[in-house]
Amino acid sequence: MAQTEKFVLNMGPQHPSTHGVLQVQVELDGENIVGAKPVMGYLHRGIEKLMESRTYAQCVPYTDRLDYVSAMNNNLGFCMAVEKLAAIEVPERAEYIRVICAELNRIASHHVFIGSLTNDLGSATGMIYAFRDREKILDLFNIICGARMTAHYIRIGGVAADAQEEFLRDTQAFVDYVPAMLDEYDRIFTGNEIFQARMKGTSIITKETALKYSMSGPNIRASGVDYDIRKIDKYGAYGKFDFNIPLGEQGDNWDRYIVRLKEIQESANIIQQALDNMPEGPVMAKVPKVLKPPKGDAYHRVENTRGELGFYIVSDGSTKPYRVHIRRPSFVNLQALDSMCQGMLLADAVTAFATIDPLMGEVDC
Repeated sequence: MAQTEKFVLNMGPQHPSTHGVLQVQVELDGENIVGAKPVMGYLHRGIEKLMESRTYAQCVPYTDRLDYVSAMNNNLGFCMAVEKLAAIEVPERAEYIRVICAELNRIASHHVFIGSLTNDLGSATGMIYAFRDREKILDLFNIICGARMTAHYIRIGGVAADAQEEFLRDTQAFVDYVPAMLDEYDRIFTGNEIFQARMKGTSIITKETALKYSMSGPNIRASGVDYDIRKIDKYGAYGKFDFNIPLGEQGDNWDRYIVRLKEIQESANIIQQALDNMPEGPVMAKVPKVLKPPKGDAYHRVENTRGELGFYIVSDGSTKPYRVHIRRPSFVNLQALDSMCQGMLLADAVTAFATIDPLMGEVDC
């Protein structure tokens, strides 16, 4: 058998399929991948240190810029950590509105996943359909808070303003549209035999491997691990809703895609329950104008779109956090890229990266 010399191919950070700011050093033996090393840091902005020189309220907009297609979920995680630290009780109506916004944002983020995945595999049509539907959600965010992506709507103690009738009505219309939307995706993407051939049986992450790398979110659930913080911790109002946790079987690229499709339906189910049972009342707790949480520390985690997002905050009793550390699911999940790519062909590296669904603003922080 002919011996070939291994060589390293640099994908990124400018490669479109590495989403602009990730470098992957792919070691190749011919077209076969021997190893894939993700090189991060091209989008590092020092957000954790910036937060330490801002008041607690001023920190919230920085969370928008972490996973910048899931701003509502980021806001929620940080605000709940501060509320835990300062013993602030959020009104029930605000909790319901938070859930609606977080689940809408989950669906919008999965639209980005579907669009970028299909585009990475050579179908620009997929991105057009997914982003068309994402626009409907961004329009809803524009109604409720005047922003589309970097929302800064969820605040410490509740939300910035009550949900308008227009928002609730249009949200109901979107939930009603979801079944037809998913049916269209099934016909265009899921049933495509080329799409299936690229996805099924490739880049398998076993249950054991997923646990070893401390993965979370749809990636670990696709490997058959029943782990969803909304169910485990029942934070906010999530304990009041009935929903299923979609699981995969093999942990391959196909399962990671199917799990996210099913999650869209489950998120719509949660939103419908929140709309049907929305309580009356205030949407903001009585928060001191000058917030000084007592000395101590707190960690709070939420089920972000890409997995477990956690905020660890240390208070020295002043108006600014003494230390902030963020557990970013995209950063943790990217550890598995090397294992996913070994033994695959070069073209499979693009698929593997896409189904991890990392957001580089969150990876680099």
